[in-house]
Amino acid sequence: MNRVYLDHNATTPLRPEVRELWLSELDALGGNPSAVHASGRRARAAIDEARERVAAVLEVREEEVVFTSGGTESNNLAIVGSLAQSEPPAGMLTTPLEHPSVLETARSLEEVGYRLVFAEVDGEGRVDADAVAKLAGRERVELVSVMAANNEIGVVSPLAELGEGLARLGAKRPRFHVDAVQLLGRLPFHPAEWQADLVSLSAHKVGGPLGVGVLLARGNTPLAPVLTGGGQEYGLRSGTENAPAIAAAALAVELAVSERASYEEAVGQLTRELWSAIESDFPRARLLGPPIDARDRLPNTLNVLFPGVEGRALVARLDIAGLEASAGSACASGSLEASHVLLALGLDEASARAGLRLSLGRNTCSQDVHNAVDILRKNIPSRPARR
Repeated sequence: MNRVYLDHNATTPLRPEVRELWLSELDALGGNPSAVHASGRRARAAIDEARERVAAVLEVREEEVVFTSGGTESNNLAIVGSLAQSEPPAGMLTTPLEHPSVLETARSLEEVGYRLVFAEVDGEGRVDADAVAKLAGRERVELVSVMAANNEIGVVSPLAELGEGLARLGAKRPRFHVDAVQLLGRLPFHPAEWQADLVSLSAHKVGGPLGVGVLLARGNTPLAPVLTGGGQEYGLRSGTENAPAIAAAALAVELAVSERASYEEAVGQLTRELWSAIESDFPRARLLGPPIDARDRLPNTLNVLFPGVEGRALVARLDIAGLEASAGSACASGSLEASHVLLALGLDEASARAGLRLSLGRNTCSQDVHNAVDILRKNIPSRPARR
């Protein structure tokens, strides 16, 4: 049996056409983009063209596109760069579901005197837009950071409603940052409708190369740089740009946006089929996040609790059997911590260590779903063992 890869929320396979462009650009672009000689000018032209293409497909201005090393750096630049405009105890509002690159950055700022405020989520991971606006107004925060779609349970935030609620604060309106790493190419992407000031993206989530991200600084939102040096990327992100990878990333973004509707339909259908089979074979299994047919759910993501099954051991067994998935969040030592996302839903520690995430992608086919279900049947008891 061929191996089945259902961990697309972690990273997606490099698209063949993106790989072809990347390799050709590696051969063609040997100069430093900041150099004034011919090789440097060719590299600079490739970056300029990539910026133009990304801006066009995302419907933003070219000068609003800042290339970074990935989603983590984009999130750091948005958060640190925003709050650096104000002195402590300036505040930031976020949710307990955010990616560690948001939560850990926020906590590091809290340690030096900035305030950190959390908006509550319900048992399916939903955040209430009106509650966020009221809390932001009452706490007088300078930044609100809410992810577009959660990487573990697939819940999608009400971004337009959040943006509208913050806009009603008028002069007290904080900046609005959206971590859209998991949304791009999977659901409609409209930062203008969200009224977002800052939007983070990552190329390797849409079939692009690792090591390239984008921060959209809409309206040329002023930011303090996190990396200082030669002043590349409008002075916001110093460091020699990786021109070949940036060119390849631009193609990946274009393809993801152009194929979004077909992706949503095809992958959504396979995801529903996978859950239907799991639900049939494992009646005690519990789907986390919104219901499978909810409009505020990513089309490709399942997070399932199997009673009596320990998450880390299950992932290891499935890997040996040929199914690649994920569970919880691994720390540097390799031990599995309880998922902060599942804890925020109200699960106990044991359950928060047991969620199995199955995330499908563009390359997933019906046979993959069939094989995945077969592997699950062989590796998960239909009834938990007695203790």
